[in-house]
Amino acid sequence: MNPQFGGGQNIAMKLPKAQFEQTVAFYRDVLGMDVVDESRADIAAGVQQSVSVQFGPVTLWLDRVDNYASAELWLELFTDDVEQATSHLAEHGVSPQDELEPLPPGLAAHWITNPVGVPHLIRRPD
Repeated sequence: MNPQFGGGQNIAMKLPKAQFEQTVAFYRDVLGMDVVDESRADIAAGVQQSVSVQFGPVTLWLDRVDNYASAELWLELFTDDVEQATSHLAEHGVSPQDELEPLPPGLAAHWITNPVGVPHLIRRPD
């Protein structure tokens, strides 16, 4: 039996420092969305500042990453069984790439990328 996959609740847009404030202002001031500063000591390694935007049923995370030259989009996928999903993906030539960003301790999850390099976090829903 194959594992089940579905869209998660989080999308992260990794932004260069030079475009971060302008992008935050776009969602806050132009689109009128609620933007909440989520910056704290336990944000992901390499992320200097992070804000959340309620983007319909998902949370859009705007992460400032000072060594990025262009923006990247990172997606979340839910699965019913992370290890079965990892095996299934491996059978299709998709290997975990957990070096992309450290995972929180105890989180059963893996980073992968799709064929064009867009990172996806594979994990069970909360």
